Amino acid sequence: MCAKVLVVEDEKALSQLLCYNLGKEGFEVATSFDVEEAILAVDEEQPDIVLLDWMLPGVSGVEICRRLRARSETRDIPVIMLTARGEEEDRIRGLEQGADDYVTKPFSMSELVARVRALLRRTRPTIAGDVATFADIVLDRETCRVRRGARDVHLGPTEFRLLDVLMQRPGRVFSREQLLDRVWGHDVYVEIRTVDVHIGRLRKALNRRGEHDPIRTVRSSGYALDETYSGQ
Repeated sequence: MCAKVLVVEDEKALSQLLCYNLGKEGFEVATSFDVEEAILAVDEEQPDIVLLDWMLPGVSGVEICRRLRARSETRDIPVIMLTARGEEEDRIRGLEQGADDYVTKPFSMSELVARVRALLRRTRPTIAGDVATFADIVLDRETCRVRRGARDVHLGPTEFRLLDVLMQRPGRVFSREQLLDRVWGHDVYVEIRTVDVHIGRLRKALNRRGEHDPIRTVRSSGYALDETYSGQ
């Protein structure tokens, strides 16, 4: 499962360049050009990392970073600041407001991609690596295999992607709309109830007699992985 990057950059030429190069490296990329778009995109896109320009129209990138850190649902999203400011006091200010890293313009794309990967390895290891684990479940993205304990779990491609998404953020509740977006994509029309059908298939494949069901249904909200949960 590729990591989702939100690029918040008002210079359209640079935004397009970032999208092209990050996409070429296998990332899923969304873009915003101002603070309103950025906050809305964070809520709707649920990015795994944000590349945030310091100088934005209206409200600065530092203020956006501060707002993200102030909300429980967004405070853990890693942020890399992109800026032409190179003074030490400016870098310190950005880091004090919650930025995880700081890249000064102009920068090389190879360096930026390396920093994105390094930050994801630290903060989102289940996304950055080829193998994700949760309790006794092991998902190998390279071989597309899943094991639970000592046995193989045979999943269809859609169930595999669903499990991958859930394992990236254990405990977090994904709405059906978010799962549709991450598993089926923006451009594919799928009924909301389809998510429930595939969650049912995933449960059937994962759970044998005597094993607890790790998939928690949150009524009117969605689904989450929960190690202590043992029922629907």
